[in-house]
Amino acid sequence: MQLVMTSFGRALLSQLHFRMLMLTVLPFVLSLLLWGVVLWLGLQPMIDWLHGYFVDNNLFQSAASVLGWFGLGAIKTVLVPLVAMWLLLPLMVVTALVFVGLIAMPAIVNHVSSRHFPQLARLRGGSLAGSLSTSLGAFAVFAALWLVTLPLNAVPLLAFVVQPALWGWLTYRVMAYDALSEHASATERRALLRAHRWPLMAIGIAAGAMGAAPTLLWLGGALSVILFPLLAGVSIWLYVLVFTFSGLWFQHYALEALARLRQEQAAGRAEVVAGR
Repeated sequence: MQLVMTSFGRALLSQLHFRMLMLTVLPFVLSLLLWGVVLWLGLQPMIDWLHGYFVDNNLFQSAASVLGWFGLGAIKTVLVPLVAMWLLLPLMVVTALVFVGLIAMPAIVNHVSSRHFPQLARLRGGSLAGSLSTSLGAFAVFAALWLVTLPLNAVPLLAFVVQPALWGWLTYRVMAYDALSEHASATERRALLRAHRWPLMAIGIAAGAMGAAPTLLWLGGALSVILFPLLAGVSIWLYVLVFTFSGLWFQHYALEALARLRQEQAAGRAEVVAGR
């Protein structure tokens, strides 16, 4: 855990670097433009379709009973817009993740390696195809679990548990691969992910707790519906910021772990040679 905390401190200092702060601008602007168009063209048709679906399947009465049991009966008046918002939220997450992965991660790798690990050889055991397949596969699982656990978000205490856990797993799966793909060989990457699974998962959960912060903006009931455009913009920026910091944290940890692994392997080879 010492390496986890050391990497956290280094990532925090790196995040405050002007270059890293500016790195959040382009993914945020691209995400904002994309979702501005999507919401302008598709939000109202989506709400209309959901409203018709609820009416046809008599879901308003069932939802009112469940919400009343939790003491949240007032939410039924804005239930359809809230459901639409919560269905769109995972798509906003993956948008921020993709843009950060494509735009920010290469700069993060170069920034961390040039300043802290200039002698570390790049064996390029990963690939863009591998990164995309890992990200899309992880997001598919994340989206399915998100939908299954969606009703739990109506209970604030459960939202504090479920959201960090989901974010932690997604962040761990995506960021750990990207952090090692440039410098580690495929063999080294598999060995490190196996040996450091739990510390990396701990980083993912901590990052997931930070990633859950934008989600809490959507728990305001009617107020969140009224302020939806503003909350969407703020949420996207927070997602980009959290993903960027998480990338820095994983990058510092992964490269330090890789450097130590190679030192141990070099020492082992030296002992073998000396023995001979």
